[in-house]
Amino acid sequence: MVHRVSQQKLSRSTNARRHLLKNLATSLVLHEKIKTTSAKAKALRPYIEKLVTKAKKNTLVNRRYLSGRLDGNNSIKKMVELVGPTFKERLGGYTRIVKLPPRTGDKAEMALIEFVENVSEIAAKKKLQEKSPKDKISEKTKRGTKKPPIAKKEQSKNKKTKMDPKKR
Repeated sequence: MVHRVSQQKLSRSTNARRHLLKNLATSLVLHEKIKTTSAKAKALRPYIEKLVTKAKKNTLVNRRYLSGRLDGNNSIKKMVELVGPTFKERLGGYTRIVKLPPRTGDKAEMALIEFVENVSEIAAKKKLQEKSPKDKISEKTKRGTKKPPIAKKEQSKNKKTKMDPKKR
């Protein structure tokens, strides 16, 4: 038995491993599923699940934490605005690893790592449920909350009557 081993080394130095996980996590957030070796997928799973847990709360501290562990503003924005709220009710287990046939060149074990729920579909459904601002404006005018525009003649009459008596 091997005790107290926190992560797989993946035959890389510390910096190379850190950058590898950072790049894999960024790709997973942007593309929502990636095909990689099963060893890399197993190493990526705890890394990305901690990031999703942080992304549930949209705070400045959590955004800075994510910016240190993901590349690019697009991935951070997507993580906080789409991925985090999607898994708000879930306590854990945000990703799944599906085994694939071995790679043809070197027979390396391949795997597909993806989010459990399809984030882009859920975001699209939320957008459809929310009404666009144009629809809201048209509903207000239908209800009569907006005043009808004043004709130009009436505007000019109002201006004349509101002038100071000294200027007349």
